[in-house]
Amino acid sequence: MTPAHVHPGPPQDPTAIGLFTVAAALLAVAAYVTAASRLRRRGDAWPRWRDGSFTAGGIAVAGAAVAGLPRGPFTGHMIQHLAVGMVAPLLLALARPLTLALRVLAPGPARRGLLAVAHSRPAGWLVFPPLAALLDVGGMWLLYRTGLFAATQRQPLTHALVHTHLLAAGLLFTFAVCRLDPVRRRWSLAVRGATLLAAGAAHGVLAKTLYAVPPPGTAFDGADLREGARWMYYGGDVVEAALAVVLGVGWYTSRGRARAAAVSRRA
Repeated sequence: MTPAHVHPGPPQDPTAIGLFTVAAALLAVAAYVTAASRLRRRGDAWPRWRDGSFTAGGIAVAGAAVAGLPRGPFTGHMIQHLAVGMVAPLLLALARPLTLALRVLAPGPARRGLLAVAHSRPAGWLVFPPLAALLDVGGMWLLYRTGLFAATQRQPLTHALVHTHLLAAGLLFTFAVCRLDPVRRRWSLAVRGATLLAAGAAHGVLAKTLYAVPPPGTAFDGADLREGARWMYYGGDVVEAALAVVLGVGWYTSRGRARAAAVSRRA
């Protein structure tokens, strides 16, 4: 039996799933900004650009949930994919939300519990860079190279669950590569850099396959399909380059601190 071809973009339900996503994103932004303001009021330093980064990440998630699809349906979906699965995770991770939570919480059960979770063995494995990359990029291959993508076009709940996975997997991968927040184990620059290169290559290959062949069970216009694939390919390159910059800055900063510490020991 030939599968039904899907032409339209993902179903939009701004009164239910979309509005719930917007509310959750705005609540997360409000909680972050409130915590950062509380930290500053008590005299602790917390860069304001991190507030802006987290806010922009929340807006990216909220906008992807309710904004109308620009251009063709596949191109519009791919812009959503980049916003939710790559841009928003980078912006959120740069804001160091876990570090903020640990600094703003008073000593007690809540802080100890959060620290225990961050240093737990399962958390350590989830941010093991190769595993995080598999969950992230592997999930994209599963989405676009099986009938799952066609199902998201027909079923709003499936569409929402897939976007939730894109955000969660993107956050795990970004946290694992950037290594900005305190977790159980800090993997080396070599492991994180190699993982980023491998994930970028797999993401690029997937985009090239989509340029030629649509996801199973769909029949998008050829021009729309190619433009969406280009958004995935070049947009992914931009975000991956930004991740590489974060890696380089982290390495440079850690080397500078180590050199300063060695100088002070000799003095």
